[in-house]
Amino acid sequence: MNKSILGLDKKDSAHLVDNLNGLLANFQIYYQNLRGLHWNIKGKNFFELHVKFEEFYTDSQVKIDDVAERILTLQGKPLHTFTDYINKASVPVGRDISNDEEGVQLVVTSLSELLTIEREILVISEKADDEGTNSMMSDFIAEQEKTIWMLNSWLGK
Repeated sequence: MNKSILGLDKKDSAHLVDNLNGLLANFQIYYQNLRGLHWNIKGKNFFELHVKFEEFYTDSQVKIDDVAERILTLQGKPLHTFTDYINKASVPVGRDISNDEEGVQLVVTSLSELLTIEREILVISEKADDEGTNSMMSDFIAEQEKTIWMLNSWLGK
């Protein structure tokens, strides 16, 4: 078996890198959506959501860096161009959203897509015996599930 410096199968690591780059691309689109929501939100919930969207994009910056560093740890190369992100991402792009409910719904939809991707990576990392990636995905999933619940409660769902 051809092992990496981490003792993981190189083919499994390459497959994980590809999937993690997909997650990275989606997080970058999600991050940009959050910046736009933070800047453009209007209405009676402005103060509450302006702060919340900033909290979310600050958290996303950390996750983006964590994912990119995990890719590097697995001896891969993180994507870093907007062209790559747009071509690889499945998270919807939010444009000119200033309505509070529409903005929060975009966050819920985006987080739901990120969860789908993270769960797929969790299965792949488990098969590869990659506890580092597995742990990261588990942490992301637990946090994002709670956020979706809270945002859906805010939406009255």
